[in-house]
Parts: sequence; C-alpha cells; structure tokens
Amino acid sequence: MQALRSLAAAVALASVALPSAVASPRRPKSDLGEVLARMNEAAKHLKSVMADLDYTTVTVLVNDRSTESGRFFMRNPKNPEILIEFTKPDPKTILFKHNEAEIYYPNLKRVEQYDLQRQSGLVQQFLLLGFGTDAASLKENYNVRLVDEQDLQGESTALLELIPKRPEVQSQLSKIQLWVSEDSWLPAQQQFFEPSGDYLIAHYTGVKTNRPVPGSTFDIDAPNAQRVKKN
Repeated sequence: MQALRSLAAAVALASVALPSAVASPRRPKSDLGEVLARMNEAAKHLKSVMADLDYTTVTVLVNDRSTESGRFFMRNPKNPEILIEFTKPDPKTILFKHNEAEIYYPNLKRVEQYDLQRQSGLVQQFLLLGFGTDAASLKENYNVRLVDEQDLQGESTALLELIPKRPEVQSQLSKIQLWVSEDSWLPAQQQFFEPSGDYLIAHYTGVKTNRPVPGSTFDIDAPNAQRVKKN
C-alpha cells in the first residue's frame, strides 16, 4: 500500500495552494439524480481526455504542502491508459497501463516500475473517479450526496460528497469531494481526504475530450535510464 500512497502522492492533481472554490453554500438548482444522469451520459461517450493539471499534497500535522504542474492524458476509460507529464517544479513522467505503473525521473535517468495488479481498484479511485464512471458504479461504491453548486475559478460545478463503502477503500480514503463541471459533466476538481486528515486535491483546466491521442503518447522513452522494480 505504501507504493500506492507514493504513486498517489506523485499523481493526484490540484491547486490547494490557491483557494479555488467559493466556500458559501447555496441550494442546488439540480438534484442528485439529474447530476448523476448527466454524468452517466458523458461517461457513455468518453474516449479520451487531455488537460492541464496542478497537484498538491497536504500533510496537515506539519502544515506541509507540495505542488506540481503538468499535463494529463487518458484514453480508453474502461481499460485506461494514463500518462501524466509534470514539468514544474521538476520534470517527471508517470505512466499507468495494464495494471502497471512507471515513474520516470529524467534528471536522475531512473525509471521506477510498480505492479498494481492487486491495487488497480484504488488507483481508479485516485485517478479516474468521474472520468467514465457510471452512476451505478458510484452508488455501488459510495454513499453519494449533492452538497451544493459552486463557482470554481469561474466554472459552474456541482459539488458531490462521496463516502466509501468498501473497507479496503475506507482504510485509504475517509471522504472524497468531487466538483463536476456543469458544462462537460466531468471532474473539474477532486479532493481526497485520508483518515489521518492529510488530503490531496486534483484540479483540471483546459480539458479537451475525445480528441485523437496517439498510442505513442502512452510510452516512456528512456533508453539510457536505470529501471528499478518497486514493491
């Protein structure tokens, strides 16, 4: 599980350093059924996603936060291939494909390889929640509540609260908040709360869907790098 935590800390996406959501709640114009129905319809047609991303992890006890920025690519949400290319503050590329993950550190000329066969479900929670997720799956795995509607950096969103039902997920995540764009009905932001109180926030901008993404995008070209298998 430590491997998954390291990967999640390397990959979750967000901008907690700058408060991005208007905190004042208001009565939602939509109801939960309508939001889930619209997410369902978007999921049916989703084939690929490209987006800019910022990612921050926060350790509450010591008030420590770290932020990375880059690009996110995903295709085939039912059998996902994901590549995250961080450019700031340090270059790093993360690839998820076929229940395996690789993290490439070009400055170190090192590739770390992870077998995620036993943890693929949790990886889905950290990376793909809301991207191609149908309503039945959400309700099967979470207690879902529509909290309110919020403006997120000028974008109208429906804010959902998800409480995991499965013990193996509860041990890693106590709660998830999901800001769903009322334009695309895909995630604009995700916040993952750990039982310790630490959290991750994922924020997506410049989202483009169903554009052709070459297969070569989901390969790491690092011929001179040292490859190390991690548990």
